[in-house]
Formats: sequence, C-alpha cells, structure tokens
Amino acid sequence: MKLSELYWHRVTPLHVVLWPLSVLYRFFSLMKKLCYWLDIFPPVKLPVPVIVVDSISIEDSGKTPLLIWLIDSLLAHGYHPGIITRGTQGNSGPPVAVTSADSLPHSGGKAFLLAQLCGTSCPVWVGNDRIAAAQALLDAHPECNVIISNDGLQYYRLERDIEVIAADFDEHSFGNGLLLPAGPLRIALKDVGKSSIIVTSNSQNHYVDTNSQSKTYNMKLVNETAYQVLDPHKQKMITDFRNESIQAVTDADNAHWFFELLQKTDLKVELHAYAENHRFTPQEIHFADHDIVLMPEENALECKDFAHDKLWAVPKKAWVNSELQSALLRKLRDIPAA
Repeated sequence: MKLSELYWHRVTPLHVVLWPLSVLYRFFSLMKKLCYWLDIFPPVKLPVPVIVVDSISIEDSGKTPLLIWLIDSLLAHGYHPGIITRGTQGNSGPPVAVTSADSLPHSGGKAFLLAQLCGTSCPVWVGNDRIAAAQALLDAHPECNVIISNDGLQYYRLERDIEVIAADFDEHSFGNGLLLPAGPLRIALKDVGKSSIIVTSNSQNHYVDTNSQSKTYNMKLVNETAYQVLDPHKQKMITDFRNESIQAVTDADNAHWFFELLQKTDLKVELHAYAENHRFTPQEIHFADHDIVLMPEENALECKDFAHDKLWAVPKKAWVNSELQSALLRKLRDIPAA
C-alpha cells in the first residue's frame, strides 16, 4: 500500500492539519481558473477542437479505457484525432511521438499503451509542455482535426472546447472524498463547469452529490477476457484459466484492480507486484513450472519484445451507452470553425 493510502482512504487525526490545506488547494485552483477565464492569464487556442479527458482522482479511475472508447468513437464517425500527454516526470525534453515500435515505454506506461492500441490510426505525442506537444503533433499530422489531452483538467493555459471527466466512486479511487492533500481528489464535483461531461462508474457504492448543472453518464469497466500477447487473436475468458497454474505479474499502478479481479474470478495464482512505472525484464515473466502468466494489458505490452506463448494480457475496457457518444458528437459539431 502506498503511504498516501494510509490517510487518503480514511479520516485520521492528521486530517486536522490536512483539511485546511485542502481548503487552500481548492481556493488557489478556483482562483487560477478564474484568472484564465478573465484573460488575466491568456489561454492558448489551438486551430482544432480540444477535448480534455481526465479524472477527478489522482488514480486513473477508468480514464484510460474511457479515452480509448472516445478514440474509437471519433474514428468511427470520420474524425482524425491525435493524443497529447505529459508522460513521466523524466520526460522533460522536447515533444516526441510515441509509436508502437518503441522498444521501451520511456514516455510512461499509459502513453505507451495508447500508442500500442491507437497509434496506427491516432498519433500519440508526449511532452512536458502540452501546448508544444499539440503543435508538434499538428505539424507532423496536418490531417488531425481533434486534439485529445490525456489529463490536463487543471491546465487552463490550454483552452479546451470539451471536458470529459471520469468519476470512479470505487473506494480505492474516491477514497475519503476529500481534496488533495487530505484525500485523493484533485477537484470537487460541485466545482465542475456546467458544460463539462461527467462519466461515472461505481456510483452505487457512495451517495455523491454530482453537480446538477452537469450532465452525467454511466460507464461500466469490464475485464472479462484475456488475449495472448504473441497472438492477440487468441482470446479466452478469464474464468477459463481456473484449472491452470498461474503467475500474476503487475506494477503498483495496476495492482489494485488486477488483484481484485483475480480474487473475484477465484483463480489460483501466485501474485507478484513491482513498483510503479517498473520496467520489466524477461526473468520477471519467466516461470518454467507454470502454465500461464497473466498481466494487465499495459504491463504485458511493455514485455512484448521478449514475450513468450504463456504470457496473456488482461485489457480494461469501458462500456458506455450511445447517449454519451451522441452528446460528444453534437458538442463537436457545434464548435465554430477556426
């Protein structure tokens, strides 16, 4: 368990100090947003529509599956989207393209996953400066007519046309419901603009007062199947592995949902968890005396260069109803041309 989870997922005496800091955090966040809204700090407008996809929580909270669903929806309706992301803290150089041919996910696991799944039809660029990354992407791919920012909800310097906010009310993501640093939330739902789109999951677990001015849509996260990394056409239901001897390998970023899934499916597994953003080696996924090695898709694709036929990836997908798709397409059509 991360040290932060010791107090982000409960209320402790330490919150006597942390809660006032959360109040200050919210105040400065709102003031920053107001300064950009009043043009005290001028935002940058790109020549194409910008969609920001982010989570209310520090945790991923289903944001990545939602973003992949959004890409598929835009491609199916004739759009040519491009993705920008900040990647890891160590990626401080100029903007670079992330491709499926990259042998190491130097730009971060999430960016590498997006490139693997979307890179052939949707370019992915990473850079510490999101605006520079977007401009570099558009220069390299002038056919792109939509920019999707993976995170950046509170990066108001980049003017956005649509905000899509994932709100996962699972105990691990929503925690104690407090803002940073007292809790895991980076923004309060009642502070979300009325034009933003809120996509919720696990909302039955908590009574949450979502902003009545904002339309909310439900999302279901599913991970019922796995595929062989060397041959993605080979797929199985997770439950089909019940009679196999299994090793489960993950990094800390995916450990919670992955281990929870294995417990629900009642698989007999040996669990191995590594640090967040861990770079796996061939030895860490090689188990001669076991039939199957299961990994979250993000981690499994990082091992693609040295994968073996026992390695299976477990993807995390979002099921969203067509109402959200219609709302997004309608908002895009209503954006004036640059």
